[in-house]
Amino acid sequence: MRVDRVRLLNFKCYGDADLTLERGVTVVHGVNGSGKSTLLEAVFFALYGSKALDSRTLDDVITTGEKEAEVELWFTHDDRKYHVERQLKLRGDRATTTKCVLETPTESIEGARDVRREVTELLRMDAEAFVNCAYVRQGEVNKLIHASPSDRQDMIDDLLQLGALEEYRERASDARLGVKSVLDGQREVLEDVRKQVEKKEEANLHERLNDLESRRAEITENIDHFESQREEAQETLETAEDVLERHAETREEIDDLEAEVEAIRSKVEETERKREDAKERIRELEAEREELAEERAELLEEAAVDVEDDRPETVESAIEGLESRDEQLRDDLEEVKIAIQTKTDERERLQKAADDLEKQAEAARERADELTERLEEDEEAIEDREAKLEELEDDIESARAQFEDASVGFGEAVSYLEELEAERDELTDEIGDLTADRKALENAIEEGKRLLEEGKCPECGQSVEDSPHVELEGEREELDEIESKLEELEAERDDLDERIERAETLREAERRADRLEDNRDNVEQLLAEKRETIVDRRDQRDELRADAEEYENEAAEKREDADALENEIDEKRAELGDINSERTEITETLETLRRVLEITDEREELAGEIENRHERRTDWQEINDERRDRLSDKRERKRDLEEEFDEDRIETAREDRKNAEQYIEKVDARLEELEGNRDEIQGTIGGVEERLEELERLRDRLEELEERCERLESLYDEAETLQTTYGELRSELRQRNVETLERLLNETFDLVYQNDSYAAIELDGDYRLTVYQKDGESLEPEQLSGGERALFNLSLRCAIYRLLAEGVEGTAPMPPLILDEPTVFLDSGHVTQLVSLVESMRELGVEQIVVVSHDEELVGAADSLVRVEKDATSNRSRLERGEPPEMELLASD
Repeated sequence: MRVDRVRLLNFKCYGDADLTLERGVTVVHGVNGSGKSTLLEAVFFALYGSKALDSRTLDDVITTGEKEAEVELWFTHDDRKYHVERQLKLRGDRATTTKCVLETPTESIEGARDVRREVTELLRMDAEAFVNCAYVRQGEVNKLIHASPSDRQDMIDDLLQLGALEEYRERASDARLGVKSVLDGQREVLEDVRKQVEKKEEANLHERLNDLESRRAEITENIDHFESQREEAQETLETAEDVLERHAETREEIDDLEAEVEAIRSKVEETERKREDAKERIRELEAEREELAEERAELLEEAAVDVEDDRPETVESAIEGLESRDEQLRDDLEEVKIAIQTKTDERERLQKAADDLEKQAEAARERADELTERLEEDEEAIEDREAKLEELEDDIESARAQFEDASVGFGEAVSYLEELEAERDELTDEIGDLTADRKALENAIEEGKRLLEEGKCPECGQSVEDSPHVELEGEREELDEIESKLEELEAERDDLDERIERAETLREAERRADRLEDNRDNVEQLLAEKRETIVDRRDQRDELRADAEEYENEAAEKREDADALENEIDEKRAELGDINSERTEITETLETLRRVLEITDEREELAGEIENRHERRTDWQEINDERRDRLSDKRERKRDLEEEFDEDRIETAREDRKNAEQYIEKVDARLEELEGNRDEIQGTIGGVEERLEELERLRDRLEELEERCERLESLYDEAETLQTTYGELRSELRQRNVETLERLLNETFDLVYQNDSYAAIELDGDYRLTVYQKDGESLEPEQLSGGERALFNLSLRCAIYRLLAEGVEGTAPMPPLILDEPTVFLDSGHVTQLVSLVESMRELGVEQIVVVSHDEELVGAADSLVRVEKDATSNRSRLERGEPPEMELLASD
């Protein structure tokens, strides 16, 4: 797998960045904190989404102050091209994925979960496996050596994806303990249920239930007897009540018939009144129709429209003609309005254009006047500068004139002064030496005088009584010579001081002349520029005056055009008034004719209502005829019912009802007592049956608990077996990984330390590391130097990378190898060996290696170089494609 290109927009510290990665070794170089590692995180995020982020959340991905972010990644896998794009948007305080698409050579996959699943299947690694395999993190290089054996074991297991087996083993252990806890609880419940069953079986519930059912049968027999007697009394009561009820119904029917007769008679009278009211309403409606006919005739006469007759069709035809004319006038009106508006807009546009042109003319004239004033000022400035130039020429000539009688020429004063000062320094040193010698001789003479006064020889210290010729003449002569020489040298130094003073004066004259010449050059340049400016400003002033005159002429033309348009607008407004007047007349006529049509419709409605009321009078007549027939039938039925009454039979029925009610009352009391006894026994029976049902439920519960305990015991054994299996599987895989990892580590370490003092590395089953020197002596990794430990760790991480990428069987493809700040613990002497390690990984088949570092020494090992810088003002990182040093040297050649 190879990363080809990554593009970022508002991703963390990057505003807009686009990076293309090539095969071979790419060094991403920049100072700490510039955003180098963020590039790697963007690649991981593009492949696996939030699963590859350290925070596991999208909220911190979008650049502060922005609302949206994008990440695109182009990569190659098995010589096939892929492209993945993710877009994020901030909604409130939460960031969400708005787009996630993976373009493969054969299809397009959308959705964050589907893309992550496809990438995982494609690369045969999830996010954690990919990062652990390809990414040697910043600051983690030395962790494997400094870790304790148990921590080192956990870290390497995690890198080799064996930590998941330990997690599964712990889960199986937790599950086993959980099953054990549930099993113990179920066993307690089982014992409790067993005791309840035994207690209920000791109560002889079936025998007691039989006794209660016998008592209930005896009471039920007595109840049946009394109920039979009560039924006979009830039949007698019902017969008597039936007779009395029929008597009451007959009496009630007679009363109802009397009421119905009266009601029918009232309805007949009411209906007759309605018929009279309808007759009166018909007369009113006919009168209203006549009034509408008269109004219609008046309106037709008022309309002043030629119609052949007053038929609705004719009126409608006249209305259509007027509406057509009104439509035409409305169109004409709209055209006139548009013409007025168009001409008004054009007039206003011309007036505004004229105003603008006049303003432009005024501004041009003001600018021209300003330029005239500036020209006068410039001409005065030129005169001043020409005078200043003459003064500078005089001053320069004066400064150079000082060299006419000088011993050196103009431009030689500085070197001449330096020679004089050096000569004075030598002379001063010589005077100092002679002064010291003079002081020493003076001291010697003084000492000699003292010795002579004491009678001793100044040279040997012996007595001079026998040698009166001893004197100090030699010393005095030498002292005189030194003083004479000093006087000559001091005179020479005074002369030299005067010459130096004159040389300093000449040097200052040179400097002043140089300054004056610089000023003269500046004044000449300014004078030339000012003269050019005057020419330009005169041309510009003349152009502005010409432009102003042109603007004024054009403004006058536009105002004439605007006045012409005003006359045309007045004509159109007059035409608009004529059209509105005609439309008003048409509107009034249309309203009159439409009222004529409305009257026609109203008269037709009135005619229909008159016809309807005639029909209703006929219906009401038929209804009253039917009611009179029914009234005759009910009167005859009432006479028949009055003839059916038998007073003796009614009295007998009343007596039978009384006796039957008294007997039923006594029997009901006895039945209530018996039923109460039966209900009490039934309740007791129900309680016993409920206890028997509870006993059966407890037995079923006991059976279920026994089966559940058996299943839990089986599940406990399975969890224990699973826990053991995971532990054994981890040990077996660790041993296989250890063998492969030891081989790969030795291969990698040999490539780095070829022909060095180390022979081999041993890795035992607990990942304890031992380094063997070529003399056979063993070393702990901690005994290596700091740089060697760092290289050892990098070799171990590269070996783990090869193991994860190739698999134990060596069949999986290699993803990019990413080293993040690998030189943190390396001294400069070991960087070369790190470069060898990188080269060796490339030779082993790693197609793409990315090294992130702030170390300049690694830049030389790069096939391509990417520099990362952060803007201190905006705090945004940016990328710049660079060339490795070798390429830069070739380019310079």
